[in-house]
Amino acid sequence: MSIREPTFFILTALAKEPLHGYGIIRTVDELSEGRVKLQAGTLYAALDRLSGEGHVFLDREEAVDGRLRRYYRLTDGGRALLTAEVELLRKNASLAAARLRPIPAM
Repeated sequence: MSIREPTFFILTALAKEPLHGYGIIRTVDELSEGRVKLQAGTLYAALDRLSGEGHVFLDREEAVDGRLRRYYRLTDGGRALLTAEVELLRKNASLAAARLRPIPAM
């Protein structure tokens, strides 16, 4: 099962450590070299979906400057999903690279 690129980068951002929403947005931007720009509404909808699917969970909440920050963490299932996607991408890239190799001249 292939996942969409924003989901891939959200899971990748959370693979190292728990992050709050803005931290996820910033990390996804860095990891994707600016190709994936998450808006807050899009991110939180994705986090709700991923949480419902058992791939992430709310790790903790803390108040910062009167605002509540929610930190999210990968579950074992989320880590397994990301690992499977990485393997699929590697396999697909290997197949494409093999097809792109020059054909020997006759």
